[in-house]
Formats: sequence, C-alpha cells, structure tokens
Amino acid sequence: MSDFSVWAPAAQSVQLRVGGDNLPMKSGAHGWWHRSVTLDAAEMDYAYVIDGGRPLPDPRSPWQPNGVHGASRTVDHSAFVWTDQRWQPKPLSTGIVYELHIGTFTPEGTFESAIEKLEHLTRLGVTHVELMPVAEFPGQRGWGYDGVDLFAPHHAYGGPLGLKRLVDACHSHGLAVLLDVVYNHLGPDGNYLSQFGPYFNSHYSTPWGPALNLDGPGSIAVRRFLCDNALMWLRDYHFDGLRLDAVHAIFDSSALHFLEQIANEVKELEAETGRRYELIAENDLNDPRVVTAVEASGYGFEAQWNDDFHHALHSVLTGEKDGYYADFGKLQHLAKALKSVYVYDGCESAYRQRIQGRRVQGLSANRFVGFLQNHDQVGNRPKGERIGRLLSIRQVKIGAALVLCGPFVPMLFQGEEFGASSPFLYFTDHADQNLAASVSTGRRQEFARFGWKPEDIPDPQDVSSFQESKLDWSELPHHPYDEILRWYRALIALRQSSRALRNGSLDQLTVEFDESNRWLMLHRPPLTVLCNFSARELCVSLKSAMQPLLSSEPMIGIHGSAVELAGESVVILEQAPD
Repeated sequence: MSDFSVWAPAAQSVQLRVGGDNLPMKSGAHGWWHRSVTLDAAEMDYAYVIDGGRPLPDPRSPWQPNGVHGASRTVDHSAFVWTDQRWQPKPLSTGIVYELHIGTFTPEGTFESAIEKLEHLTRLGVTHVELMPVAEFPGQRGWGYDGVDLFAPHHAYGGPLGLKRLVDACHSHGLAVLLDVVYNHLGPDGNYLSQFGPYFNSHYSTPWGPALNLDGPGSIAVRRFLCDNALMWLRDYHFDGLRLDAVHAIFDSSALHFLEQIANEVKELEAETGRRYELIAENDLNDPRVVTAVEASGYGFEAQWNDDFHHALHSVLTGEKDGYYADFGKLQHLAKALKSVYVYDGCESAYRQRIQGRRVQGLSANRFVGFLQNHDQVGNRPKGERIGRLLSIRQVKIGAALVLCGPFVPMLFQGEEFGASSPFLYFTDHADQNLAASVSTGRRQEFARFGWKPEDIPDPQDVSSFQESKLDWSELPHHPYDEILRWYRALIALRQSSRALRNGSLDQLTVEFDESNRWLMLHRPPLTVLCNFSARELCVSLKSAMQPLLSSEPMIGIHGSAVELAGESVVILEQAPD
C-alpha cells in the first residue's frame, strides 16, 4: 500500500491519476489531500488532477522521466544498496571544493559518466565535489537554476539511480559531495506550483521570477516544502552538504528566518544519522551573520562564497573595470580582501551607489569560500571565457597561488586545474518558443549595453552553446594544459601538507603591497606568498631570510633577505632555519 499526499488548500476536488484511472482523494487538515493505493509495481507513473483540470506533476515528484510536463514516477529509496556506511567527510575548513556541471563535465553528460573522472579529482587533491543544480529543469540541457521539480534528479543526467551511484562512488573515492539548490525562485517552464497553492509571494520579486512565499498566508506549508527538500537530498541521496543559491533573494520577514530554520533542521538530521552536513550560502550582501552561529544571533551556515575576493583578484589580474569590477582594481582592494574578507564591509560602493556589507569580526576565514573562477563568473560573460583566455599562463599561476595559499576555503571550477580551452556558455533548452525567444533576445540586449554586438552573443538555445561548453579531456597531456595541471597539483599538495595554509585564523595573517611597483606579499607564518603582478623583474626586500618552497617561474635569486622575481611570477617562501 502506497500513500499519496498533496497540498492544494484552495481546491474543491483533487484526484490521483494512476494506472489510467482518476481516483478521488480525501480532504484533510491544513489543505492536504490523501489517498492510499496498492501499486502494481515499485515504479508507477502518477499525476494529480485539480478541480477537473489537466493532470499535473506532483510538486514533490521524486522522478520526472519524461521531463517537467510529464507524469511523476514513484521511487523506492530503500531499494538502492549503499556502500558508504562508514563514510565521514573531511571538514570543509580543511577541504578543497571542485564545482562541476554534470552535463558538460564529460562528453556523455551523465551522473554515471562523471564517475570515470573521480580518479582525476582524487589525484588532483580535491576533497569536496559541488554539483551545480540537478533538480528537474526544462529540456535536456541547462545550468539547472530554472528547476521546477525540486525533488527529482534531472532525467537527462540519469535520474535518481544515476545520482545515487555517483554519490556512492564519490564516497568510495574519499570525496564529499555538495549539491547546489535554488530556494529563491523557480523557473517558469513547467512550473505548476501556483495551481496547487500559494507557493509564491506577490509582495516580493527576484531578478529571475516570483519569490517563494516564506512569510505570507500559507507559508507554513511552503517552508515545509523547501526544508523537506533539503533534508531529502541529505538523507535519501547521501549528499554531504548543500550550497544555497542567492540567499539574498530569499525574502522572509519572520522572526525565525528560513535560513535559520533550515540550519536547525539539518543539525537535527545530523543527530539522527550520525553524519556531518555542511551548508554553504551565496550571499550578495556581504553579510557575515549568515555564517555566524545561531547562538550568536546568526543563521548558522558553515560557509559562504566570497565574491569580493574574486572581484578584487580578477580585476587586479585582468584590469577589467566594467560592471561591479568598477569597485575594484587596486592591490589595496586585494590586500583588504585577504586580510578582512570583504572589501566592502560597511563602506560605500560606487557601483551600487549605497553602503555595502558588514565587517567580519571574530570569524575564521574558513567560513568563506575563495575562488578565481566559478560558473557565474565564467558563464555570465558574453562568450563564456575562462580566465585562461583573458590572462597569460604566468598570470593564471599567480591567481591560483593566491586562491590555494590564501586564507579561504579554495574552490575550483571544472577544467580550471588544467586551463581548459572550452568556454562555459549560458545554454537552455526551452520547448516554449516564446520563452526561448525571450531568453535569447534578453541575453543579447543585456550585453549590448556593454558595447558587445548582438550578433556576436551566442544563442543560449542553440545546441552548439551547450556542446562547446563540454570539457575536452584530451587536452590534459598536451602543453600548456599539462604545465597548468602540474602547478595546481603542486599548490594543492602544499596546502594539504601545511598547517599554516589550512589555518583560517586572520590574526597572524598580514599583507604588504606596493601599488606602483605592482607586488604583493601575503604572510601566513612561517610561509610567505610573494606575487609580482608587473611584467618586469623586481627585487623585493623581506624582513628576514627565507627559502623558496615553490615558484611559478625559475627563481632569479635570493640574496639574504632580498628576492629577485621574474615578471608575472609568484614564489612561496618559508622562514629559513636559524
């Protein structure tokens, strides 16, 4: 006997469509409808009919084998045999995160094909794999941030079984797995939630669509919907943590904020399962309260992405000043990010034309994730250019050194470790032609404002935008990809062997820089990272004698406490023994 339940508080009648029959459901408390049915098989297609309308997928559908507009299918989570009973992930604070997109990570673009690349990640030294959203989204290809069936792993990737096999395989390789989830909006294509109940709140809006209803009438069930979704990924798919997209666009005026509620419920699941789970936030407000303990009036997340560090590093390396990079570009900005986490921590942002951020006080730098690239910073460029297409190899090596030797939890974006030549474009597969045309036109208009010719902007709907974004793994043994890979492996090995580099304390960290001569020194005793951003050779004086551990270019020389550096190079030094 299987129990089916759906929340539809305004409905006059609800029917369960299963096996070709429409079975009436019984109205219960708080807008819930129920029906128990004996199924002929463990996996059966079903749908709900609201007030005699067309059959609709279950808002909590565990599987959409025929896409967002098709019927839902039942899943028996107890049928999968896990092999990770003794698995415990390494702490995120000592980890290295690797963000990947299932559809472009391998030629096949499936969960199971990704398993073949896990050996590469373990050899690289990665500890945590972060999957871009895999909840069912429209069509065969997309980034996943317009998902509409939040409980269903995307059918084109391999569905529930493929995802479980991938997570289980990651654990067998010693890799923790994080999942990117989107709770600030849902995509429009295939989004039937409004036909069931007040899932959205008209008082708020996001840049991507209506905001979820977290504090209005009916919000108790909506909050339960999202919290149950988070717990499902951790419990039924054995994910080790979640990354919540754009939490600044999660609007909630409740005394108990949704973010705090989800953090509390994840802690309860930890007690139940005996496993540790990480919650990571993307937060555009530079608000450290997200990663402050609940006991200290914070939201209790483990970490959040540090965009200021990325922007400061990117603009120093590239010289770009468009958009939000207008607020950055000087070594003083990069130095502040390294020392104080945020560049804009309660001061005026010229780009935003307002006060931005809040000071970070008393928190470990391990509460923040640092990166040179991620899906947004690459994919939201007009042509999806990776950093290696904007910089010389020498400059890329400097950027990698500051990420992997810096105070924050490092994160790499797929292919970064070997300087992949493929772009990462924005791509979609909307069957709705009006929506498809709107996406394509909007993309071109957006970048035309920055001086790009509309005809030069790749069409997200064109399948070539997806195909061109796939990693070319055949590049690894060839120059310069092999050189970049060796550099990343060396930096990761150094970080993993050095307590100083894994220590998130900012108390002993100091930064020196010379804006005119374009050098910067990051001191993390007993190590120093010395960067020459200029193209000319430099001689920089140190306060004490040091010896080189790792250098991106052949060292010109060390004379006592003076270091001669090649142009566009970085060297990691260690305090010389007395």
